[in-house]
Amino acid sequence: MSGTPRRPEWGEPVTGATESTPARVVPRVPPVLNAANALTALRLVLVPVFAASVVVSAMSHAGWRMAACLIFAVASATDLVDGWIARRFGLVTSVGKVADPIADKALTGAALVLLSWYDRLPWWVTALILVRELGITGLRFWVIRHGVIAASRGGKIKTALQILAIAWYLWPMPAALAAVGPWIMAAAVLVTVATGFDYIAQALRLRRPR
Repeated sequence: MSGTPRRPEWGEPVTGATESTPARVVPRVPPVLNAANALTALRLVLVPVFAASVVVSAMSHAGWRMAACLIFAVASATDLVDGWIARRFGLVTSVGKVADPIADKALTGAALVLLSWYDRLPWWVTALILVRELGITGLRFWVIRHGVIAASRGGKIKTALQILAIAWYLWPMPAALAAVGPWIMAAAVLVTVATGFDYIAQALRLRRPR
């Protein structure tokens, strides 16, 4: 009886294969609506919530500063968890690849701008970090046809230092501990600049004619 052939499921061999023509396997395409992308979306949603809590605190009300710090910490943690889930369960999608760095830059950028706005952090520090972050994102798109600039160990250390420094500035620390914050931020800036040059070198190598 003739009819429309059934479409194979994910990972199911295509019928009609022989020894000389091995069965093709339908590649598994992860759905866009998955746990990893949901966490990325949550991080984006938390950005305005975090910003509003900082504004309400006006960087002086201890309770709201603690709330802002906790929201920032939770949002930052989703960046670690969504990446692990995506890799562990094969849920890496094109949407996630685009949305994840946007969410990261939005969260970090909002925190730095607000800290500078309320005179907790020099503007040049915020400008330097944001220019570096946006510049490296642009570099990745510039060389994407030639290869991928993967996140290095230095890049991961940079992210961890930035998160720690921002959280330190947000939390209402005693004066003695608050004095440690600029040193953590200085380390974050140094690693941010150093890894930026490293990524530029990688991009130039990828673009070099072979």
